[in-house]
Amino acid sequence: MNYRIRMYSLLMLDIAMVWVSIVSSYWFRFGSEIPTEYVQQMVIFGGVSTVVGAACLILFKLYNRIWQYASIGELISVLKVVVTFSIVTYFLTYLISGQRIPLSIVIRNFETLVLLIGGTRFAWRVLRDKYLNRKTNQLKALIIGAGDCGTLILKELKFNSASRTMPVAFIDDDIKKHRMQVHGITVVGGRHRIIEIVELFEIDEIIIAIPSASRKDISDIIDICKKTKATLKIIPRINDIIQGKVSINHIRNVEVEDLLGRDPVKTDLALIASYITEKRILVTGAGGSIGSELCRQIARFQPEKLLLLGHGENSIYDIEMEMRRTYPTLNIQSIIADIRDRPRIEEIFHTYQPQVVFHAAAHKHVPLMESNPAEAIKNNVFGTKNVAECADQYGAERFVLISTDKAVNPTSIMGATKRIAEMLIQCLDRTSKTKFVAVRFGNVLGSRGSVIPRFKEQIAHGGPVTVTHPDMIRYFMTIPEAVQLVIQAGSLAQGGEIFILDMGKPVRILDLAQDLIRLSGFEPGVDIKIEFTGMRPGEKLYEELLLSEEGATATTMERIFVGKPMNINRSELEFEIKRLERVLDAEQQVIQEAVKMIVPSYRDAS
Repeated sequence: MNYRIRMYSLLMLDIAMVWVSIVSSYWFRFGSEIPTEYVQQMVIFGGVSTVVGAACLILFKLYNRIWQYASIGELISVLKVVVTFSIVTYFLTYLISGQRIPLSIVIRNFETLVLLIGGTRFAWRVLRDKYLNRKTNQLKALIIGAGDCGTLILKELKFNSASRTMPVAFIDDDIKKHRMQVHGITVVGGRHRIIEIVELFEIDEIIIAIPSASRKDISDIIDICKKTKATLKIIPRINDIIQGKVSINHIRNVEVEDLLGRDPVKTDLALIASYITEKRILVTGAGGSIGSELCRQIARFQPEKLLLLGHGENSIYDIEMEMRRTYPTLNIQSIIADIRDRPRIEEIFHTYQPQVVFHAAAHKHVPLMESNPAEAIKNNVFGTKNVAECADQYGAERFVLISTDKAVNPTSIMGATKRIAEMLIQCLDRTSKTKFVAVRFGNVLGSRGSVIPRFKEQIAHGGPVTVTHPDMIRYFMTIPEAVQLVIQAGSLAQGGEIFILDMGKPVRILDLAQDLIRLSGFEPGVDIKIEFTGMRPGEKLYEELLLSEEGATATTMERIFVGKPMNINRSELEFEIKRLERVLDAEQQVIQEAVKMIVPSYRDAS
């Protein structure tokens, strides 16, 4: 039924109710024998009411409302219509007929109109709720959070015809809300009752609808929910509530990032802006996981020019298109180059004169680099050497090396090469006007080649999920979190420091795999098997963030620490690096021995 036909049909129904209200009001006042003079008044009253009533109903837009969602706002609209209608018709009828309408008739007419006009509309909502909106194959949902967000989600799930999920209970830690009802759904208790309620009501989905809660609270609630078999979903951000974006399409699955339980990084915008805004910024490895996120966050501070350097044309093209779409006025230059190609790197520095360099280009896959040690050395050592020396030669203000916890007491070629890269820039810093620093952190969730995407892919294929060792632990951060801290650490650079990011508590990889399986709606070991494959070449059970001689002191920024610069003999380092370059074509054992001469703490895990 189109809008016009629907409106005229409802208007005719409402006019009929106006006449029923008027006639019944006179009948209750006078009985079946209505005096002749009042019959004439009733007809005039009815005629005036037909015109005025139709005008009020249309002007107050009662036909533009969706009454299956009717609430207090709609009731107020009905009252406004009836009050306006009653006042106007009373005076017009008096002016036309010259006879006052008895007060008892006016009052009874008012009451009947509210009952009929409002009652029929709310009756339609009840009918839709109880009978017409019944859904087949419903999933039962438990909503955590009986506040504004939870109420919005309840309405979406309950009244959206596309939804196949029906809320059956609320959980809220506010004791005052317990046993109260929100749109007919009871608040059954606090978070301590989650497991009990899931079993009692046979809940299929748990929806966490408290976007203003701290990360720790969310993490604690998720830890409880993980003990159930229900699928977990969450409302992402409080901004979605403020901007009115909440709908069932914005309820997302709980991700591993939600389990970390850390509050967002507090950004010192003034410090960051002072060394990035209106500066020429070069990001190497700009198409990678870390490099691309560096570009996204640097762009917010309006650099004079952002140089995106990478070896792979597809990844550089992707990040360039994203940057141009998100920041259309930003001056962007994409550069395809190999950091191992010294003449090409010199040409780039000569042409663009970058003032700040973020060096994220590296080979980072541990087992692959164990099989290809020469390539790891060429890229991570000599590539870094090329970029760092060009930064010194062409007067860059700052150089920030993205390093790794695997550089500490390394058991892999990849970790050892990153340690050599750290040593290189610390030596350069002593004689250069450029401030060279490194930022060291652990694993980032979702980066290319990391464990999380692999686990998700294995789960999607029905398993098994492969874990190398049941006792293996790692530090984890989200990519945006790590990059934000990297940029902040760059603002603290005085030269020669190795900044260490607070990675929080280490996570057991087995626990991570089990959590991912549960968050996907499966039971670990039952629906999805877990297999232990043994440690791979170059891996160790746990990672360290500091060498014993480095120590660590706090900085002015939360969650950023600084290790003491080590005394590295530059001439000896350069001699050993030249020796390393000469043996790159030799056997793997010879290469490893050359690496050990530079990094004595390197121990081949094999």
